[in-house]
Amino acid sequence: MSGSLRARFDSQLLLAPRRTRALWAVIATVGLLAGLDTLLLHLDSDPLADVHAYYDAGARLNAGAPLYPLQADPNAPGFYRYPPLLAILFRPLSLLPFPAAATIWEALVVVAFLLTLRRLGVSRPSTWIALSLLAFPTAWALVIGQAQVPVTYLLTVGSPAAVALAANLKILPLLAAVYWLGRRDTRSLARLAAWLLALGLVQLVLEPSGSIAFLGTLNTGQVGDVRNLSPYALSPMLWAVLVAAGAALALALSRTRIGWAAAVALGIFAAPRLLAYSFATLLAGLSGRVDAVHDESSDHGRA
Repeated sequence: MSGSLRARFDSQLLLAPRRTRALWAVIATVGLLAGLDTLLLHLDSDPLADVHAYYDAGARLNAGAPLYPLQADPNAPGFYRYPPLLAILFRPLSLLPFPAAATIWEALVVVAFLLTLRRLGVSRPSTWIALSLLAFPTAWALVIGQAQVPVTYLLTVGSPAAVALAANLKILPLLAAVYWLGRRDTRSLARLAAWLLALGLVQLVLEPSGSIAFLGTLNTGQVGDVRNLSPYALSPMLWAVLVAAGAALALALSRTRIGWAAAVALGIFAAPRLLAYSFATLLAGLSGRVDAVHDESSDHGRA
């Protein structure tokens, strides 16, 4: 969503009749209650659950063991399905006892969340309404220490460097590049490629065997047996068709006011393994792009 659209929504909401504002308040309250319920559920059942996978991956590297064991079970809680970068970053933390390492990582996750809110604007009603609607996946991601939270912040920044880093934490944020592709922004695409190359070389130098082995993990065998919200769970063919259609739509919308939001959404919904906490990254779509508005104005002027 562009800055102008958000500004219009914020101003209209503030000037809206009391009944309309009350309706939005009810919607926000319901969303926040769902988020609170999720928060309490995961605090009780599996707090910091996903940190184990990152911690164990870093510990394997410290021990000289393979980052991606051949017989690893994709359904195991500690299964590592990410690029090597996160495991490399966890190597120092994996030298600490797990509680200490998890506390440090969770602090970083919370900071990333707060930075996301700051970048979106903590004084804007649209930020809090969006957060309330996404409170369920956001609370889940925060409690289990999911890398999805830093990814959300990076996509909120939305620069080529940030997208490249997000793609090296989780692969599919790279699809946000359709925004620049659709806009024929060769400069941003070149910067993205340069950052991807640089990050790839860093990982290759620091973890050569893991970097090479990662290429062999890029298949749908990583999906595992979960409550998968992706159409892939119903039909791989249906999933492929929908991803292609989503990519075409994101390309078509790239020069519009919702171009960045569409690109961010593509990177989420294209996943063959889609859990609800991934929806938290939809927040990044609010960051928008001012240049998209300028393009629309120029197009109308030429017309």
